Formats: sequence, C-alpha cells, structure tokens
Amino acid sequence: MSVKPSKSTKNIVLAGIGGQGIVKASDILADVAFRAGHDVKKAEVHGMSQRGGSVQSDVRYGAQVLSPMVPAGEADVLVVMEPTQVENNRHWLRPDGLLLTVELVEKRLPAASKAVNIAMLGALSRHLDLPEKTWHEAIAAAFPEKLLAANLEAFAIGRDAAQAGKG
Repeated sequence: MSVKPSKSTKNIVLAGIGGQGIVKASDILADVAFRAGHDVKKAEVHGMSQRGGSVQSDVRYGAQVLSPMVPAGEADVLVVMEPTQVENNRHWLRPDGLLLTVELVEKRLPAASKAVNIAMLGALSRHLDLPEKTWHEAIAAAFPEKLLAANLEAFAIGRDAAQAGKG
C-alpha cells in the first residue's frame, strides 16, 4: 500500500556531486523547517560521492510526514548544484514543480566561494514559506563563528538572485 503525500507536505530534493555540500545544505533546510514547527524527515543517497559521484538528499516537511523519501514525480522543488546532474534528477520533480540550478547564483558569488550550497539555499528560501530569521538561525547553528559571515553573505546573494526574477 502506497501512502500519498499530504497536500501540506513540502517535498524538496537537493542533488549534485560529492564535495558540494549537498548533505550540509539539506541538514540546514531540515533544521529550518523543524525550527518553524514542522514535522521533518530527511534521507540521503550518496552513491560514489567521495569520488565526485552523485549525491541526493530528500527533505520533506509539513504537519505530519510519514516517509523521508520523496516519491518520483512528487518534488515541489528540485535544487541541482551541478549542471551534469539536472537530467539525472529531473524525474523527481512534479510536472508543475520548480527547478533551481546553480547557474542562478554562481556568477554572483566570489570566484573562490565555497558557499554555493548556501547561496542555493538562499534562492530556495524565496520559494518556501519559512521565515528568513529562521534560516539565519539554522545557518548560525551549522557553522563556526569564523565561517558565519561568509555563509550569511552567500545566503543573501542567493535570495537576491531569486528575487531578481531568475529563479
């Protein structure tokens, strides 16, 4: 027997390759949803991630979430941090779902930025009904003080990129 996701359940898939911070980004997203009072479930598929292989993380939140895995064709949002992974993961997205790709933020970030994943969370945050203050709290909880300012800046860059109508 298959359980259909509740209409109130948000389904988000983050995808990319090993070393891009997919798991860190999904941990932060799950923390934001939890801090905002939602039931949250999270699952990861690592593949050959240590060798640059595919990584996928599902985050589901809502009033009551029964399973951590997003069913194929049910993702409200697909966030892809590596262009080569778009087609590999498109099947997760529902027909009217939102695809966010790294091209949205990469030209806005400093050349040596290691916070592309956090910038993508900033872009994602424009499309979810989760308070911006809660995002900041979860980011602050995820990083040591010396890395916090750069990550909050990357988050703001992502929010600005999405607000500019490009995502």
